[in-house]
Amino acid sequence: MSAQPQDKLARLAALRPAKKRGESGAEAGAETGAPIREEERATRRGYAPEIPEGAERLAEILAARVERTKYGEHLSVRRWYSEPGEPEDAEISRNALRLLAPGAAEETLDPREWLFLDTETTGLAGGTGTYAFLIGIAWWDAGGLEVEQFFMREHSEEHSVLAALAERMAERRVLVTFNGKAFDWPLLDTRYRMTRKIRAPEPRAHLDFLHPARNLWRMRLGSVRLADLERGILGWRREGDCFSELIPQYYFDYLRGGAPEPLVPVFSHNQMDLRGLAAIATRVMALVGDAENRGTHALDLFGVSRICERRGESARAKKLYSRSLEAELPPEADRAARRSLARLAKRGGDLAGAVKLWESMAGDTPEGWEAYQQLAIHYEHRAKDPGRARGIVKKALGELRRANRLGTMGAAAYRARREAFEHRLERLEKKAGRGLLEGMEAESRAAASESN
Repeated sequence: MSAQPQDKLARLAALRPAKKRGESGAEAGAETGAPIREEERATRRGYAPEIPEGAERLAEILAARVERTKYGEHLSVRRWYSEPGEPEDAEISRNALRLLAPGAAEETLDPREWLFLDTETTGLAGGTGTYAFLIGIAWWDAGGLEVEQFFMREHSEEHSVLAALAERMAERRVLVTFNGKAFDWPLLDTRYRMTRKIRAPEPRAHLDFLHPARNLWRMRLGSVRLADLERGILGWRREGDCFSELIPQYYFDYLRGGAPEPLVPVFSHNQMDLRGLAAIATRVMALVGDAENRGTHALDLFGVSRICERRGESARAKKLYSRSLEAELPPEADRAARRSLARLAKRGGDLAGAVKLWESMAGDTPEGWEAYQQLAIHYEHRAKDPGRARGIVKKALGELRRANRLGTMGAAAYRARREAFEHRLERLEKKAGRGLLEGMEAESRAAASESN
């Protein structure tokens, strides 16, 4: 058997009820079906036959308490943090949500309806065999952030955990996540369906801040992992964090009877994710809703410009693109901003502005080749100056040959662009030839008329 199936079987085995170490006789009866003496139950606080013995120690370390639902019990941890606070300006929030979630339910405008969600799971790939063993939620309360975590001490407590989450989601109907639309919520929705008892809650709206964060900060930071955003945008630095890829193994080790201490940083990691999500959500809302006054970095302005352009707010996009260029964007973003501005200018009928932008960016870049093409189209079809268009195409072909010699362009891209420009040049040469012939014929007719 290969290593990968063996690993999968080991993980499945870890999810089976753990036999408590040192059990014998009446204690082992939990697994054999023999009765457990009542006096033994009374003397063993928190005893449950399927729960790993490290669960009690974990509860002590975390100052957690056992919560009960009609489906059983689970462990619950509560924390309150003095920051971040909720968005303060309703108009800014309205402007931001118009771009981030057009058509969202009215409740979305009320931050008191927001429920932040983050999960820690038994696998990072998802699937029906993946459990969310720790579910963290948070909401703004009393000027700060209230965090609550539901923990499955053993896999049979999943129903209780899911029931508790459903209760909280009924209280606050707007779900807020970071990549939760692609991972956390689909996973939880699957787990609800697999219970066949607990109906999956239906949020009135689901805001996910991964894609806005990418638009705003990927070019600036490179990575938009939550921890990287906290460090690069919020100025936070996590202390004592654990690696996400190791979290499933910590839980499996605990289920097999291992020490509970490695799980403590997992709870802290989940809390930090929720705090970071709330803070990033607040920052995104403020920036997208009022970039004109809150955008202090050229790339922040550029990011909001792209969001505005995608949502059809062309006037605001043009204004912010121009401001980002004035603030000196890095070369890659500068070219992208000029290309977008040129497209918006062309769409709005400002051909002179578009031509100026195309001329400023023509060269050996993806944006530069598009600029050559657009300039040739403009002079051929709009300005009716095929000679000027022909000169631009010849310049582009010369630049292409140079790029090919230097190896700055792939062979396939070189062939495709060369063929396109050569085809355009051939058509322009024919036009120029016809124009020359028509001019000669016109001169000949004029001379004959004069002689008569």
